[in-house]
Amino acid sequence: MVRARPSMRELITGRTRRGFVGRGAERAAFRENLELPPEDERHRFLFHVHGNAGVGKSFLVRELEQLARERGALTAYVDESAGSVPEAMAAISDQFARQGHRFKDLDRLLATHRERRHEAESTVVETGDTLGPQPSAAGMTAARAGLVGLGLVPGVGAFAGAIDPAQLAQGADRLRAGLSARFRNQEDVQLVLSPERVLTPVLLTELADAADAAPWLVLFFDTYERTGPFLDGWLHDVMTTDRYGGSLPANTVVVTAGQRAFDTARWGGFADFVTDLPLGPFTEAEARGLLADRGVVAEPVVEEVLRLTGGLPVLVSTLAEARPTDPDDIGDPSATAVERFLKWEQDPVRRGAALACALPRRLDADVFRAAVGCPEEEAEALFGWLRSLPFVSDRGDRVQYHDVVRAPMLRLQRRHSPRGWAERHARLAETFGGWRSEAEVGLDEDELWSDAAWRELRLAESYHLLCAGARAALPVVLRDFVDACDAGDVSARRWAVAMVEAGEDADVEAVRKWGRDLLGALGEGGVAAALGLLLDRAGGLDEPRQALARTVRGRALRHSGAYEQAVAEYGRAIALDRELARAYRGRAFSRGGLGDFEAGIADLDRADTLAPDHAETVSLRGEYHRALGHDDEAVRDLDRGIELDPSHHFAWASRGAIRQTLGLLDDALADLNRALEIRPDYPFALIRRARVWRALGEQERQIADLDHVVRLDPDGTWGFGERGDALCSVGRYEEALADFDRAIQLDSAYASAHASRGACLGELGRLDEGLADLDRAVALRPGYPWALWKRAEIHLQQHDYVRALADTDRAVTLQPDNAEILVCRARALIGVERFAEARADLDRAVELIRSMSPEWAGLAPLLDRIHAAQRDAR
Repeated sequence: MVRARPSMRELITGRTRRGFVGRGAERAAFRENLELPPEDERHRFLFHVHGNAGVGKSFLVRELEQLARERGALTAYVDESAGSVPEAMAAISDQFARQGHRFKDLDRLLATHRERRHEAESTVVETGDTLGPQPSAAGMTAARAGLVGLGLVPGVGAFAGAIDPAQLAQGADRLRAGLSARFRNQEDVQLVLSPERVLTPVLLTELADAADAAPWLVLFFDTYERTGPFLDGWLHDVMTTDRYGGSLPANTVVVTAGQRAFDTARWGGFADFVTDLPLGPFTEAEARGLLADRGVVAEPVVEEVLRLTGGLPVLVSTLAEARPTDPDDIGDPSATAVERFLKWEQDPVRRGAALACALPRRLDADVFRAAVGCPEEEAEALFGWLRSLPFVSDRGDRVQYHDVVRAPMLRLQRRHSPRGWAERHARLAETFGGWRSEAEVGLDEDELWSDAAWRELRLAESYHLLCAGARAALPVVLRDFVDACDAGDVSARRWAVAMVEAGEDADVEAVRKWGRDLLGALGEGGVAAALGLLLDRAGGLDEPRQALARTVRGRALRHSGAYEQAVAEYGRAIALDRELARAYRGRAFSRGGLGDFEAGIADLDRADTLAPDHAETVSLRGEYHRALGHDDEAVRDLDRGIELDPSHHFAWASRGAIRQTLGLLDDALADLNRALEIRPDYPFALIRRARVWRALGEQERQIADLDHVVRLDPDGTWGFGERGDALCSVGRYEEALADFDRAIQLDSAYASAHASRGACLGELGRLDEGLADLDRAVALRPGYPWALWKRAEIHLQQHDYVRALADTDRAVTLQPDNAEILVCRARALIGVERFAEARADLDRAVELIRSMSPEWAGLAPLLDRIHAAQRDAR
């Protein structure tokens, strides 16, 4: 059998590993750990490598990964290219797939997460009733504790301190409710609000399956000083708790590597399970060993290398590669390590390639060709040589210089030839710009920033533009930062980091300061704070771009529950650009959050004029008309919204809701069924359909829909309140009370739950307790006709006709066409012997009933009550 030839990468990796010298104790500790079963008390589950830049952390991590693979382990490597926990999971999944273990379920959920996160950037539609619940108790607690609205509100950090706690809590509740209305199921909502909750259990299951097929799983998290802020807490949870329904398989070893020691406040209690690997400079023996392995043995040369490098591994390795034979061959590596390396490399092509490839932040074969410009037939071999260099990190699909080496190389080129520096960066910017243009094919203009590949190309182009000429490029990049914020926190952070790095590499203080300040603002207060900083400084933004920035900032404020501030910010955007339909639409959403539906409709009218046939604009206006009782206008807009976008589940559900209110039960059922065909786990549509089932006397179907709602949103007050009402209507009073109790536990200011519990207690004959709850409901919402009516019913049971009449008078004023309230008032009027007025109320009730759908299940019982009251009135 003919043995296949090894690939170039295998040869390069093997040669590099054979040359690995030093860190013997660290490698031995890791190797020995893999010889111990997880049950052995000497076994360690976590290794933390830490030390200053240049001490060889990444190189050691690569060596440990190879050691693990030699022992049959499945491995994954994550570094700063991952900007979030979901992106880290994606990196793990991708690398396990390359080793023959696909994480199909996780990949599917990750794809859905990316889609839903993008959808969530559009405005969240308010889907609750006009008089929805106030902030939940859980929301208030979270707001007071950290003012971050359940920890689920995007773009809010320390900036939240400027927001009223109740407003912020209500924002969190509304955000959850809005996303529940928008997305297919509760899992989709959680994929946006807290993706780790959904993704982590699936990852753990996938890892458990993989663990059955390999002796070890080893997960490497490099550059932890950058990834730790978002990974450390999550990693702690999956290793030491069952927060996600389990933990990592026992045969998993985790390796982290960063510049700082572990957070003892978080990990201190687990010292017996952790191996701490602090890395300093090479010992003299290690440095001598590496030099000897490279053939550098002349004592004067060795002593000079030790003196100049201080044992810093990356510099020792760099100088050793040159194999100097005389101390005069060695310069000061602290400033010119790479320059000296190139001096010893005699091939001018290689020297030029090493210099040119320092300019891009990251390399692949395409970027290498663009940076070097060598003949195609030479490119592969030259790229292979570059990847073998000791200061080059090679992860297969990309290559990156070590910062300790890249920084002086960039300084050398910038200082040696400023014009050449600018020209080379300009050529790279042009190359990335060309690739970006190619990536735009098939994408609409409003889709560009949602495309990850396009964003990465634009970011690389921006970095090189800043390095080529910061004065001209900075205003452009700052304008792009607005769009990056629009694309989400991760994109905004990457833009700020690129500005910091361009400022450092090009030594332009203005760029460096902008990047640092924006990065700091993002860390403290998210997108809202960063855009606030940008707008305060103007930043060279023209008025249209300032308008967009204020629109994006308004959205961040709205998502935080700061509706009044959001309305003001949208107003500033509109003042700058009165043709920006998106700003009017965003302000309409915010006005809806404040319950100002009339003003919201005015904004949506303007948005519709500026951007006609926008389905969401039209449908939302229909919902606002529904909330205001403008039935004809609501149906008109919702009909049009469905015509514009028949897949818009919200429009079908909203039209179903208004048809249910109008008594068009068959039509309502058809609309709500269609909404649920599009989004099977859509709570708003399920609750509205349950109301239709109630009107049709289909109690079992009603309760089944509400059971589904409670399963979808176990922390949602609306579902418990509605199910409690349904259970009460079929005489299951104790179960109903349990649901009302749960709703009130979640939100002590939920007026509807207090009212329903009061009515339920009244049915059980617990009249005083019932009155207390109904009093609370009316105090919370003075203009609440249903609560007034139910309180009047209890007054009637207590023969307190005066109070019953007072409550029904108020209720009739609020709802003059409610037949049931009119019958109740008639009974109160009979009690005070005002028979003529009682007969008038009953006649009006009969007139109203004649206009009702004959399918309404409540029709016969109501007629019975009317006939009884008419007899009393006579």
